[in-house]
Amino acid sequence: MKKIVKLELCNITPFKNHPFKVKQDDSFKELKDSIKENGLLEPLLVRPDKTGGYELISGHRRKLALELCGIKEADCYIEDLSDDEATIKMVDSNIYRNLILPSEKAFAYKMKLEAIKQQGKKNKLLHKVWRSRFRYP
Repeated sequence: MKKIVKLELCNITPFKNHPFKVKQDDSFKELKDSIKENGLLEPLLVRPDKTGGYELISGHRRKLALELCGIKEADCYIEDLSDDEATIKMVDSNIYRNLILPSEKAFAYKMKLEAIKQQGKKNKLLHKVWRSRFRYP
C-alpha cells in the first residue's frame, strides 16, 4: 500500500510537456464543486524533482481545482520514477478521459511509445491499440 503525504501545491510543478489541456468546462466545474463539498477523494501522484520540489504525474485537473477553491495543500502519492516510467504513468492515467482531442491523444501515445522504446520493452498491445485508433477507413 502506498503512503499518502500532504504536500503544499506551490511545491508541485506540472509534468514537462504534459500533452493534455486542462479545460475549465462543465466536467471541470463539477470536479471543483465536488472538491469544495467533499474534499479531494483521489490523491495526486507526484515524483521528487531535482529542485527539492515535486513534479505532478497525475492530477493536473484536480490540482487546478484545488487552487481555484483556495486550498493550499493536497494529499499525494510520492513515487520515485524514471522519466520513462513517469511518462507511461502520466499517459495511462489520462488517456481514457472522455473529452480528449485527437491531437492530444496522438501526442500522448507518441510520448508513451518513445518511453517504452527507451526502456527496451516491446509492447504488441500498444502497437495494436495505436494502429486501431489511428487507422483511416
